[in-house]
Amino acid sequence: MDRRKFIENTGTLCLSALLPISTYSMPVKNKYKLGLQLFSIHQDMTKDTVSTLKAAKAMGYEDFETFGFDSGKGTYYGYKAIEFKKILEDLQITTNSGHYEFASYLTKSDDDLKRFVEQCIKGAHVLDMKYIVWPWIAPEQRTLDNFKLMAKRLNVIGEQVTASGIGFAYHNHGFEFIDQGGENGFDIILKDTDPSLVKLQMDMYWVMNSSKHTPKELISKQPGRYVMWHLKDMDKVTRDYTELGNGSIDYIKILPNPVESGLKYYYLEQGGNYANSPMQSAADNATYLKKHLQQYL
Repeated sequence: MDRRKFIENTGTLCLSALLPISTYSMPVKNKYKLGLQLFSIHQDMTKDTVSTLKAAKAMGYEDFETFGFDSGKGTYYGYKAIEFKKILEDLQITTNSGHYEFASYLTKSDDDLKRFVEQCIKGAHVLDMKYIVWPWIAPEQRTLDNFKLMAKRLNVIGEQVTASGIGFAYHNHGFEFIDQGGENGFDIILKDTDPSLVKLQMDMYWVMNSSKHTPKELISKQPGRYVMWHLKDMDKVTRDYTELGNGSIDYIKILPNPVESGLKYYYLEQGGNYANSPMQSAADNATYLKKHLQQYL
């Protein structure tokens, strides 16, 4: 190496040492795929699955979270799991997470639950999913006793799913944060479930809508457990869903540190109150995120 080259290289190394770690280690591309929870466009998915996925991919979405698995038939959107997998492969997209209908098994027998979970695992394995998610319970189920029962069931499911090589998570809404005589469902879930078996999918809209704590505060109490996020905005007047950028949630301010969270995947979701149509809202949400938020992800 000649003297001039040595000086140039030495200068570069010295300059690099002065840069902050966040700048020096900044990835060339975004770490996380742009994800969409398919409940957002469920009617379109059931009418024309392939065309809908093609259109969503054109919007920039790369990873999709399923909704509506039929355990009896082993189908997603009317397709056998292996057929749906072929569609994903042909489009060069992925589905790393899925929402499954566990609520109806809350009070069923252990054997019934185990059989249902096994069907979910089979479908998820075919699609190479990394997470199976319990997404919801019915209004009549939202008592403290049922939250305690659900926590036990979450542990049981988590053990079965984790043993299969897939992760398991619980997705919050707003009802878990409702105070019931000094207790609430979310605290019960956090306290009575095993963090190694039951991860969390934080819906930030519902946290901002219903919790006394911010997403950052919740994550600081159990760092590494919130492996997935759902992002959607809140109407400034009605507090209903709305497109990103149209509502009251300042995501630049409230977004937690993905590393502290344990984040693996995030999904945009808008389950209603569309300004135009579900597909247009999905497109608008993707455009907003890529322009304003993707730099943080």
